[in-house]
Amino acid sequence: MKAKTLTCGVWLAVLLCAPGLLSAQSPGAAGGLPATIPLFPLEDATLFPNAAHPFYIFEPRYREMVADALKGDRIIGMVMLQPGHEAEYEGRPPIFPIGCAGLITAYEALPGGEYNIVLGGLVKFRVTGEDNSRPYRLGRVVAVPEVLDAQETIALRTARQRIGTLMSALNVRFGVDQPAPGVPDEQVVDELAQHLPIERLDRQRLLERDDALARASTVIEVLEQILKAP
Repeated sequence: MKAKTLTCGVWLAVLLCAPGLLSAQSPGAAGGLPATIPLFPLEDATLFPNAAHPFYIFEPRYREMVADALKGDRIIGMVMLQPGHEAEYEGRPPIFPIGCAGLITAYEALPGGEYNIVLGGLVKFRVTGEDNSRPYRLGRVVAVPEVLDAQETIALRTARQRIGTLMSALNVRFGVDQPAPGVPDEQVVDELAQHLPIERLDRQRLLERDDALARASTVIEVLEQILKAP
């Protein structure tokens, strides 16, 4: 998987400005998901299970989605639009079936009816169908939890150590802060996966991998590419 053509300085600025990146742990998915959740489709896979992401909500249908979510369980499902969606954007264009559910952990209601929200990644899901009863999209979903056994947890710790070494080198070269020692390994991997400068289809494939351990190898590969760049 190749990194996008993007200067290291520009990518690192984005990385460092991303709210929640390598900071406090996002809420975990203690259980399953409701059978139906609102879907928010975007052009990139913008949320991973252990990461957090801010969103500005301005379209009327998605403003209604946020208002309804705030009255309920605050869960919103992020999904990626299929290539060629532009002609159908105002309707219900095709989406990838694997997405990530997030919990609204913070929000700001703006005077014009828009919202600023922060979603904390909970768990991946598979869309099995849609409910067309609302102006926004509702997906019938099944949770796709990511669970590591003891051996995989050890392997992830080893990968985290390699990521730490690469981040130390980035600190020397670009002044990038290190993730705090107490940040869980899964969060370090998923926050980086969410913001790496890679093509959007590659990011969707990264989200669809089995777990943070499976994603760690790509994170390491892209960080190595960034360090090798002139």
